[in-house]
Amino acid sequence: MAAATIFEILHNMDKFTNNLLVEWNKTFNEDLGVSHVLLLGHLYTQGQSKSSDIAKELGLKPPTVTHLSEKLVRKGLAIRLTDDTDRRVVYLAITDEGTEILHRANKEGHQLRTKLFEKLTEEEHRQMLKIYEKLNN
Repeated sequence: MAAATIFEILHNMDKFTNNLLVEWNKTFNEDLGVSHVLLLGHLYTQGQSKSSDIAKELGLKPPTVTHLSEKLVRKGLAIRLTDDTDRRVVYLAITDEGTEILHRANKEGHQLRTKLFEKLTEEEHRQMLKIYEKLNN
């Protein structure tokens, strides 16, 4: 396959992803970015976590996790907890309000993706699935 064709594919994949993020940011009016939602998702699935573990899992730098955490704590979506045996260890945990926001973000994201993929036929859905499965393996 020609390098130009691969470039076009990658360019269009990036463009689609960027457009998806832009549209999601327009519809999700909570003054939170995708990274905030990813952090909430981590806390929801993994439970309370140290910032260093969150950074490692999400592929972020520790200062970035600190910055994201500050906003989540300030908005009441997460809380900081200290370890009972070592007060120097601090965990971040999701609150009930954070869980509600996470569920709403996921629901709105699902609706947006459904709307965008309505443009494709069933056959195109199957083709895309095969392609992404192949690329992921």
